[in-house]
Amino acid sequence: MTTDHTHAEYANTSAVAGLAREVETLRRAIRKAAPVQDAHAVQLHKLAGQLDELAQATARKGPADKVVAPSWLSLPSDADAVAEVLDELLTWLCAVYLRYADAAASLSDCWLWHPEVVEELVWLMHTWIAAYEDENASATAAGDWHDRYRPGVVRRIKTAIGTCSLENHTSPQPAPRVPLVEAAEAIVTWWGTARTAPAPEPTDAHLAAATPAPSTWGNRR
Repeated sequence: MTTDHTHAEYANTSAVAGLAREVETLRRAIRKAAPVQDAHAVQLHKLAGQLDELAQATARKGPADKVVAPSWLSLPSDADAVAEVLDELLTWLCAVYLRYADAAASLSDCWLWHPEVVEELVWLMHTWIAAYEDENASATAAGDWHDRYRPGVVRRIKTAIGTCSLENHTSPQPAPRVPLVEAAEAIVTWWGTARTAPAPEPTDAHLAAATPAPSTWGNRR
């Protein structure tokens, strides 16, 4: 899906190309005002050529050198879209992720009931694709995947799931909610107009509505 971020992807390309055009214009002006063999004109001509090569190389890369990972947490309410992401993930888990002993040990039977865990795995899968299968895949990216990304995801999954099991999901769990949304108006007024003053005090209604922060999804120890 195209968003305003697409324009940002090409910002560097446009900037380099624009600079190359400016240098070329300046080079032509110097050529008219001084002999071509003038040292400054020669250097400027060389710089114009280097900038043009850089602009072309940047344009060839464009945004295609970035593998975009879909977010499991913000997928559309569409069963086909969800199935497509999950099918790809399940295949990749069997082929790659579960080949690592620590990863296999951290993935409990109830992992599918933890949206934050699925989100981590979808993201990790796409970093692996970027490192190994993308047209701009590199050994450096693969090294990052092994050294930082995969161990980091395994560690966070262990924290998120802990000792949770399928039995903990037999009773319906409420979806998480943003605490005290009703206080947003007071915060907007304070932060937007008088942030150097003390923050507004919570009202009795706020205190009554406050509840302990929930632990991980379905993790009821």
